[in-house]
Amino acid sequence: MLDLHINEEQLKRTVQRARERNIIIPTFEQMKHPGLIPDRVKQELGDIGLWDVDPRNLFRITWKNEPVAEGGTYGGVNWIEWPSELTGVPTRIIQLVGKWFPTGAHKVGATFGCLVPRLVTGQFDPTYHKAVWPSTGNYCRGGAYDSALLACESIAILPEEMSRERFDWLAKVAGEVIATPGCESNVKEIFDKCWELKETRGDEVYIFNQFDEFGNYLWHYDVTGHAMVEVLEQVMRDHDDFRGVALTTGSAGTIGCGDYLKQVFPTSKVAAGEALQCPTLLRNGFGGHRIEGIGDKHVPWIHNVQNTDLIIALDDNNTMGLVRLFNEPVGQEYLVKQGIPESYVEKLDLLGISGIANLLMTIKMAKWYEMDENDVLVTVATDSMELYQSRLQEMHEEHGEYTESEAAAAFERYLLGQDTANMEELGYWDRKRVHNLKYYTWVEQQGKTYEEIQAQWYDDDYWTNFQEQIPELDELIKEFNARTGLLD
Repeated sequence: MLDLHINEEQLKRTVQRARERNIIIPTFEQMKHPGLIPDRVKQELGDIGLWDVDPRNLFRITWKNEPVAEGGTYGGVNWIEWPSELTGVPTRIIQLVGKWFPTGAHKVGATFGCLVPRLVTGQFDPTYHKAVWPSTGNYCRGGAYDSALLACESIAILPEEMSRERFDWLAKVAGEVIATPGCESNVKEIFDKCWELKETRGDEVYIFNQFDEFGNYLWHYDVTGHAMVEVLEQVMRDHDDFRGVALTTGSAGTIGCGDYLKQVFPTSKVAAGEALQCPTLLRNGFGGHRIEGIGDKHVPWIHNVQNTDLIIALDDNNTMGLVRLFNEPVGQEYLVKQGIPESYVEKLDLLGISGIANLLMTIKMAKWYEMDENDVLVTVATDSMELYQSRLQEMHEEHGEYTESEAAAAFERYLLGQDTANMEELGYWDRKRVHNLKYYTWVEQQGKTYEEIQAQWYDDDYWTNFQEQIPELDELIKEFNARTGLLD
């Protein structure tokens, strides 16, 4: 369970800091149902930009932001249903859109779920501690941003080969930025840097490791899970059948929504994706890849493997090939010629690199289970291509002008030609194999106990104990706001 014990001495200082900086914290319930947010807060948001470093933007940590850059309030969940002319399968594919979160990615929710429980209990003291956000990209951006909104010092850690946009933005928001060796899949180097900081800076640094922080899991279980169900209730016809969710694993935070979906739709399935160039789940493998936003070479501590039904390994050439098809003018023009409505082609830039990978996963999942037009799958676009313009430029410089023949090849090969290669449906012992991989990272290297890794597998209440703490956490947030007096 989350440690929610109160450190009263530090909590007093945290409340005072929040009072001085005009910080009000939303509850999980308000993030799911923005109609519960006080009218005063909604009025203030009218003068605040979506990316502004303003504490009121804590109330924009929701899937329901109005999709505008300035002054928006709330509407329904932001989502797209992609036409079969694009996907090549009859299955209904729904994708939630993460661009309309502050920072342009839903990771501000995951980091909120990690930092806020420590703040409202007084375990994290913003007058002393520094929040360390180890990440392969958007998580440390979300952590630095939430830290700034909550008046906390932050340290962002990410691999040196991540997109230039990430580093440029972090330089303006994070207190300190540390680049570690390697690319997307070099997660251990990030962990090693965290241990080094603990050894050299002592208890001043507070590590929020997305791969083992259950606040990350809980935010997606509750907020993302509810958003998905809300959309499904809105779009599903009487004869439709919800079949499951497909997501690249990354920190395994987002895939936590699958636990909620299985509680609502018990027959639905959860597919976990990774890069074929680093097939850890599929083949206990390793390597480097280019699908930014998914971490690998290990199984995250917060991944509930017992609820994973299917593993999908994607060739990163497929994903990167679609980056150009979806975003180069020649590629978009070609798609329109193939009968894909222009209104959908105009929305393809809402998918960042991992969002494209998630879309491909749903296509492969639909083909694996031979789904038809009455079957529904859901996935997520964590961020948009707004955060990867430097990657587009690099591909343009490396490969030259994009041509219609290249667009035709990408469309036929990577979309219509997707197959069921490099997939595995998991039985009991297959799941156990993947779960057992946690041992080498978490017990041998990162200080977890043998008893807890066993509890994750054998204790029926292990995961639900975390889920049942959300109401208690909301009460602590309400008590914290009451102590600041800012809602009086």
